[in-house]
Amino acid sequence: MNRRKFIGQAAAGAAAVTVIPRHVLGGNGFVAANDRINLGYIGVGKQSHGLVRSIGKCKGTVVVAASDVFGAKLDLFVEAAQKVNEQAGLTQKVDKYKYYRELLERKDIDAVVIASPDHWHAQMAVDSAKAGKDIYCEKPLALTVAEGRAMVKAARKYDRVFQTGNMQRSWRDFRHAVELVRNGYIGEIKEINVNVGEPVKQCSLPVMEVPPTLDWNEWVGPSLYRGYHPDLAPPVGHDQWAWWRGYRDFGGGMITDWGAHMFDIAQWALGMDESGPVLLTPPSEPADIGLSMKYDNGVVMNHKKWGEGNAVQFIGTEGRIEVSRSFLRTFPNEGLAKADLKPSDKRVYVSDNHYQDWIDAIKKRSRPISDVETGHRTSSVCNISNIAYELQRPLQWNPKKEEFVGDAYANLMLTRPFRGKWNFNDF
Repeated sequence: MNRRKFIGQAAAGAAAVTVIPRHVLGGNGFVAANDRINLGYIGVGKQSHGLVRSIGKCKGTVVVAASDVFGAKLDLFVEAAQKVNEQAGLTQKVDKYKYYRELLERKDIDAVVIASPDHWHAQMAVDSAKAGKDIYCEKPLALTVAEGRAMVKAARKYDRVFQTGNMQRSWRDFRHAVELVRNGYIGEIKEINVNVGEPVKQCSLPVMEVPPTLDWNEWVGPSLYRGYHPDLAPPVGHDQWAWWRGYRDFGGGMITDWGAHMFDIAQWALGMDESGPVLLTPPSEPADIGLSMKYDNGVVMNHKKWGEGNAVQFIGTEGRIEVSRSFLRTFPNEGLAKADLKPSDKRVYVSDNHYQDWIDAIKKRSRPISDVETGHRTSSVCNISNIAYELQRPLQWNPKKEEFVGDAYANLMLTRPFRGKWNFNDF
């Protein structure tokens, strides 16, 4: 579909029809008894199957369409989505689209779930906002700082409810760790250690034959072109996670993939959901670990192997807290991990189901637990970490202006080159 034709149609449709979705026209929080939130899925690889099952358990939702440029994967997803609908007692047919902009033209679709590779997130989210759709977008939110900020601007301009897939914010142990930190249970925080994998790398995979139902040129989309390899987009029947996430132009390495989860918890605990660090100091020699980030309040956050993988360690003047998906540990008072907070303690946003939280926010027209600004700020920490590792020199960061201080070359790396006429700021 011609992109500029889509933009004009989407903007007109959003203004005329879907700025206020049909399911809330009856007033704040109103959902008619026979009404549902119609969902479209964009990008239907491995991650989407878990999402459709989880979101399918939220009452008042139905999958009506899906889109992907890999035909075989689209067929598999539609079959799975049909079963989800049937389990909810629905007979709704799930329509297939190769091009996501055709899906966005559907006026009956209220919200979309974006689970494409990272290099497509910004363009898809901006187009979805312009088309009047509420959005759930997988983490890490954006491939670059500039793309993340564009997603925030588009969501705000078109008044979209936007949930980022940082679902650990809806897990009890992570929330409890954050509240313990914020309420001073381990004293003043001095240091945070985050153990996640390596920074992004340049892709040097050999070029191989493209599977028959994959439109590889469209998969590469706005990024600089390179040939196909199954590690980037595994064929049907290969159940591994696609490794596009490890390579520049498509992903950001484990710094962004797992970092978007673990740096997110650190940002939350520090109350930095609308800010970030002010100084990044990478190792002076090429390395995959060892970056430190300093916040304006003096706290230092280290990308460090401290003993537990994919986990966060908070060190305070009176103890420490360690948290991952497998454990929550508190020292020296081990009982804090299961203790209830005092009535006078400060609390954070409580969500026990990341997907239901998004659906509820759509109905109430409110901001969910991992709003687009929150997702962008976490993503930007990951993005600038990759830049620091690549340049191997200290970088001063201005989180308010979202730019490096006195470093024009580093600032060029806040965006990336695009093929053709792609422009995520065109809204």
